Amino acid sequence: MAGVLRYPGVGGLSNLSRFLVRTTAIGLTIGLAAGAVLFSLPDRDMVAESPRDKPVWRQAAMTDAIEQTATTDGIAPAAVTDAIEPAAVTDATEPAVMTASIEPAAVTDDVEEVAVPAEISRSLQVGRGDTLMAMLVTAGVARREAHEAIEAAREFYDPRGLRPGQEIRVTLAMGAATGAATGAATGADESGADTRRLLALSLQPNVEQELRVTRDADDGFVAETITRQLLRVAMNAEGRIDNNLSTAARDAGLPMPVLVEMIRIFSFDVDFQRELQPGDSFEVLYEALFEEDGSLAKTDGVLYASLTLSGERLDMYNFTPQSGHDDFFDRKGQSVRKTLMRTPIDGARLSSRFGMRKHPVLGYTRQHKGVDFAAPRGTPIYAAGDGVIESAGRNGGYGKYLRIRHNSTYKTAYGHMTRIAKGMRRGKRVRQGQIIGYVGSTGRSTGPHLHYEVLRGGRQVNPLKIKLPSGEKLKAADLESFQRHRADIDAQRRRVRDSDALIAQAGCQLRSGDAEPDC
Repeated sequence: MAGVLRYPGVGGLSNLSRFLVRTTAIGLTIGLAAGAVLFSLPDRDMVAESPRDKPVWRQAAMTDAIEQTATTDGIAPAAVTDAIEPAAVTDATEPAVMTASIEPAAVTDDVEEVAVPAEISRSLQVGRGDTLMAMLVTAGVARREAHEAIEAAREFYDPRGLRPGQEIRVTLAMGAATGAATGAATGADESGADTRRLLALSLQPNVEQELRVTRDADDGFVAETITRQLLRVAMNAEGRIDNNLSTAARDAGLPMPVLVEMIRIFSFDVDFQRELQPGDSFEVLYEALFEEDGSLAKTDGVLYASLTLSGERLDMYNFTPQSGHDDFFDRKGQSVRKTLMRTPIDGARLSSRFGMRKHPVLGYTRQHKGVDFAAPRGTPIYAAGDGVIESAGRNGGYGKYLRIRHNSTYKTAYGHMTRIAKGMRRGKRVRQGQIIGYVGSTGRSTGPHLHYEVLRGGRQVNPLKIKLPSGEKLKAADLESFQRHRADIDAQRRRVRDSDALIAQAGCQLRSGDAEPDC
């Protein structure tokens, strides 16, 4: 109420009479007004009031006004009322029930709602320790779908072979199709997390191949490998050694993988720390693969290599005899391969020779029974020859140590490694040039280096002075075939050397699509 009725107190009978009369009059007035309103409203106007509805009494008045106007204009009242009135309540005393006219449309079991997903493509880069499963799940793919795609890929590729920096391309659908009757994917995995439907993925196991995994007609995954179109070109690099071989090779444009292979070829005969002199020279003929845009994809093996040391030229040709094992041979058909490699490490510096010296840790003079090669920590160490591992593990001052028995006469030992390569254990057979460990500084050591020993008859000998047995010498049919092959390589060297615009010509071929374009 707008005001407050107060008792008149002890003011006399006349005041009390006036108070009672006034109270009774007000009560009758309120009662009559409420009854008039209730009896004036028809039943159909008793409607449920929603937050957006006007008050019931005001809405009823509006309805009556519209009915009167419609009747005046010649329009049937029922038509107007049905068009604008809210849903009627079946029982005025019951809670209001909204009819289907204001409810959301119901979806029946016979209706399937399909949302067309938008496709997106993403490029994922492999980081250290990444797995294909983890990368797909992180990209939003449901774990079940990722597992199915990986299983399909295993037919051609082992996912454990991912390399840091490798690129993986995926195509995803944003918002998967749904259906009440079919039970199709809902865009969420078992945990309820939002997922993206995997449509395809691709990666390059190597430069020459591409692996593709796509959905098939049965909504599963199928894998295939595609051979990439690359142009194979023979390249020649030569240079003069003024300071060191690495600088000369870089100045000549020789790729690092080719330089490493060249060093391995001559490592049986050449001590790169002592025998290289200013004025010496090199030449390498190798194959390279180029992309369609003319960029170098990879180098693909040395065909020929030569070193000129103090005026003496050493030529080596790659050749595969009937035995099926390719190797490098000199002009007479003698294999470059010896029983043991003199330097079982790439790019190292000879830091300590065989013989008497003051020990850098113990501080007194004693015989150094091997040679030390200083190299960055983690540099690969190779088996000096074929053989069986006799020992692998900790060995006192040697730190992490590995020893190989090559035959009844020779053994080699490797010390101070930061770690032994995976799978290298006692009794395992290894091949010459196979990685057996990595440079470190374990044991009695002042810095990262390889301590290398050669044992003959159980005693250490100087690895740099020992005369090692030669490898295979070609005979009969193999020798004749090699001589023809050598002549072909020499002719190819001359052609490549005479072509100053080889790279430009390769790019022209790629752009024109013609094997012999007029560039």
